[in-house]
Amino acid sequence: MTRPTGLTAIFQPGSIAVIGASSNPTKTGGRPVHMLIKHGYAGQIWPVNPKADEIQGLPAFAALDALPGVPDLILVAVPGASAVAVLEQAAAMGVPAAIVLSAGFAESGPEGLALQHRVTEIAAASGMRIVGPNCLGAIGVRNRAIGTFSIALEQQMPRSGGISIVSQSGNIGSAALRLLGESGAGVARFIATGNEADVQAADAIDWLAGDDETKVILCCLETCRDAGRLTAALDRARAAGKPVIALKIGVSEAGQQAALSHTGGLAGSDRVYDAVFARHGAVRVHSLEELVQVGAAAEAKGARRIGTRPSVAVIAASGGFGVMMADAAAANGIAVNPLGEAARARINRALPLASAANPIDATAQMSADPDILGELLDAVMEDKANSTLCLMLALSMEIPRLRSVFTAALAEVTRRHPDRTLVACVSGPADAVQELSALGVVCFPTIDAAMAGIAALGRLEAIAGQSQAALPVIAAAKLAPGACRNEATARATLAAAGLPFAQEITATTAEEAAAAATTLGGAMALKILSPDIQHKSDIGGVELGVSGPEAARAAFERIIAAAAQHAPEAVIDGVLISPMTSGGTELILGTTTDPTFGPVVMVGLGGIFAEIFEDTALRLAPVSRVEAAQMLRELRAFPLLNGARGRAPADLEVLEQAIVDLSVFAARHAADVAEIDINPLLARPQGQGAIALDALIIPSVTPRQEAAE
Repeated sequence: MTRPTGLTAIFQPGSIAVIGASSNPTKTGGRPVHMLIKHGYAGQIWPVNPKADEIQGLPAFAALDALPGVPDLILVAVPGASAVAVLEQAAAMGVPAAIVLSAGFAESGPEGLALQHRVTEIAAASGMRIVGPNCLGAIGVRNRAIGTFSIALEQQMPRSGGISIVSQSGNIGSAALRLLGESGAGVARFIATGNEADVQAADAIDWLAGDDETKVILCCLETCRDAGRLTAALDRARAAGKPVIALKIGVSEAGQQAALSHTGGLAGSDRVYDAVFARHGAVRVHSLEELVQVGAAAEAKGARRIGTRPSVAVIAASGGFGVMMADAAAANGIAVNPLGEAARARINRALPLASAANPIDATAQMSADPDILGELLDAVMEDKANSTLCLMLALSMEIPRLRSVFTAALAEVTRRHPDRTLVACVSGPADAVQELSALGVVCFPTIDAAMAGIAALGRLEAIAGQSQAALPVIAAAKLAPGACRNEATARATLAAAGLPFAQEITATTAEEAAAAATTLGGAMALKILSPDIQHKSDIGGVELGVSGPEAARAAFERIIAAAAQHAPEAVIDGVLISPMTSGGTELILGTTTDPTFGPVVMVGLGGIFAEIFEDTALRLAPVSRVEAAQMLRELRAFPLLNGARGRAPADLEVLEQAIVDLSVFAARHAADVAEIDINPLLARPQGQGAIALDALIIPSVTPRQEAAE
């Protein structure tokens, strides 16, 4: 047989050597040996310990070079410096893969960090793939390849199936593994990547995308060390039809604290992950329970359809439960459509006391007989008004008589309707949930979990039906000198990139301000121009509704005087004068730069309400026209743009193009621009376009920083 390499050797090894193996099955070096034997791993198990001739009934070896052959995988359970020496020896022998279970690396301080750097060097030089250090390891369930000391396998292995787990956190990954096992879901692979000196979570996702056993990938991320590796892996999983369900933990405030503009403040670093997952086809969940429940549901559902816009027919033996289920459906954006006339007639014939409205109050009579229940379920399943049937079982599966009724009816209805999805709200007992799951019934423990899960499954189907949008390749370019100096230079720079700005005149004297008033006519806005003053109104640097030359002259002098009083050290470039514009909806449009994923574009409700309502949508830059349209439609304020309450609809095509143009500009000048803030962008009625009324470009390095360097 050909020797496995890379991550294949981690998940499908023909031989495993445990370095630092112990006869004590409670120790880190003893547990893998114990579980490999207990759970029936069929390959070679080679314990390595110079102080023992036998470990847990197996012959022990003094060192790696004393083994009868080169192992496919080594499990390293010796301390930091010794672990590095083992890896060096393994690399020289041609061992294809290693899992370093030991701690004492980057998490422990500078000396440990130096050791971890050496681990990275060994992997890069030899091609040996190394998981960890400081990790919980990996498991191949079907072949019982156990490279972990996790207590999740203390009692039993999970059922072999199609769910694979990738987690940077060992304990969270282990908890997910245990919860999946308890639910009866089938598991294919497990890997906890720890410190990621070599193998990252992204590498595991990439490998699992090509794994025949894996059908669904559950991922728990604390951070992303390489944006390109992660996004490429997510793209590959989507192309392979492998849903990725992601739990991102460690919500950071660092990005918000460092923000210099309104945009930066509204585009916190955690929200960037939403944008990454949205673009690259992962569905984000927000708890371990949801991760496991949606993963188990995706496996149980299999090829059954739930619809990209799910709707539910709700059945309960209690009117109260039905109302709760309908409320939870609405909260998750799931329709509860009325049943067709034929379905209602069948329900009333089978259960004359039932309410055939949706939600369906079937009364306790529905569990009197499998045939009656089967007729009820069949009537709803044959009705096409809703994509999904959601059945409240409450405590029914804990009563043997009721359990037999429900199990018999559900077995028949799932057989008769193999293409329809049936969801049950049921919390136990575990063997009953497993029995229902085996029938293809998608089980959730609570009403809220069921409706959130249905919504998530709908998003997974929507992703599966989408192809990766083709995005333009943007060549990097240097920003023109002086582009960031003040609002006038920022406006001119962004206008050249396609953004719509109102006419403007820069005045450096009161007389020039008066002349500008004659040229522009009508009411005007006057704003201080300075590279050192960002929030102009705070210092009295803005005057609105100014009309006529004399008023402009006086306003100019007041603004200059206010700047001298409140910002005496600021460099003043003059006063920017532009016509007052009204009519429309104020938006904010801007970009910020994420340290991992690069420039991000944001649009939202703007003006003075931007940071109050925080109604925004984000995407990675550049965006396509389709993504720009999606961003606008994600806003809670979108009805204001779409003609709500008799308002004139905004010029959406112009707004979409503005988003695209700004995103392209941000991508092109990513090396030079930290943030861009256009607030407000006035969205005007169709045919009138849009006008940007204020602009700020913050460079990655300011002139003062350059001078200091």
